[in-house]
Amino acid sequence: MTFLVPFDGSSLAEAALVRAVEFAKVFDEKVVAVSIIPLDDETYSQEKGWLATGDPFDRHAIVAHLHEQVTDLAPTVDFSHEFVGRYASSGSIALAIRKAAKEFDTSMLFIGSENAGRLVNSLASVGSQVTADQDYDVVIVRDRTPAKIERLKRVSPFRKEKSDFYLSQ
Repeated sequence: MTFLVPFDGSSLAEAALVRAVEFAKVFDEKVVAVSIIPLDDETYSQEKGWLATGDPFDRHAIVAHLHEQVTDLAPTVDFSHEFVGRYASSGSIALAIRKAAKEFDTSMLFIGSENAGRLVNSLASVGSQVTADQDYDVVIVRDRTPAKIERLKRVSPFRKEKSDFYLSQ
């Protein structure tokens, strides 16, 4: 079984990743962070902080940026990514996450969501579509600043085991 974290580099995604790592230690589970990347969308990639303003779309730079962000926070976590079309809807992104959940035999999905207090029902939210799947439990992370994120970065016993690889899709 696997704990899956949809990871877009946001502070909520970081918080969800930390929660998954904490749970994984207790339950002796594997953690996979998965990033869904719309192809050739410089504006979206710049808004997400994956590219600097004015930089052209570079899929390798984006994957490297997200992978580095994951391994800086949680070095032992596996990283996977998938590309979707430039104008992918939230439904397409949710479908890619659900597909990854099946592929990695996910038992729990940890998702950072600002609108969790509204039962993850925003039409623009990927969260409502991902949480609808009953093949896995869902942990919704709403707190951007768990105290343990910085502590985990400093004291992780896994700092020496940093992965330089990611799972290609």
